[in-house]
Amino acid sequence: MNIPNNLGKCIVLASIMFWIIVSSEESSEPIFFFVVLSSIPIALVVSATILFTVCPFFWNGRHKNRTNVEIFKMYFPYYSIAIFSLCTIGIISSDFNIYETAFYVSAFFTTNFSWIWFAKEPLTYTYTQNSTTNEIQNKENIKNNPVSR
Repeated sequence: MNIPNNLGKCIVLASIMFWIIVSSEESSEPIFFFVVLSSIPIALVVSATILFTVCPFFWNGRHKNRTNVEIFKMYFPYYSIAIFSLCTIGIISSDFNIYETAFYVSAFFTTNFSWIWFAKEPLTYTYTQNSTTNEIQNKENIKNNPVSR
């Protein structure tokens, strides 16, 4: 999993979405200062959210020798329903405050895109200690025995 690349894309996406929604409300204050100032908290929240809510599914799936697409198909629908419900509850409980709405909307779309980006990554198989000797032996037999191909 290319976590730094995924986090970078998610941070940029979350920042853009957050400030597009917030800038839709007319304000006489200079917004550039707030955009720069908010980059650190947005990066921290996005990183923590991706690392603690999305990555564990892929890490767990890797231990069971599943591909990224299999992990995506197995867990993403449930994750998406849960995160949508939580974000909707958060938006409604905030009485549609523009800043909290922007936070929840950007969180929802950012986590969903993170799932997609992780699922699209090419999978590189590495043998771990959990690999059975039969898998390794079968690979060796195929290499050494051209007739069985």
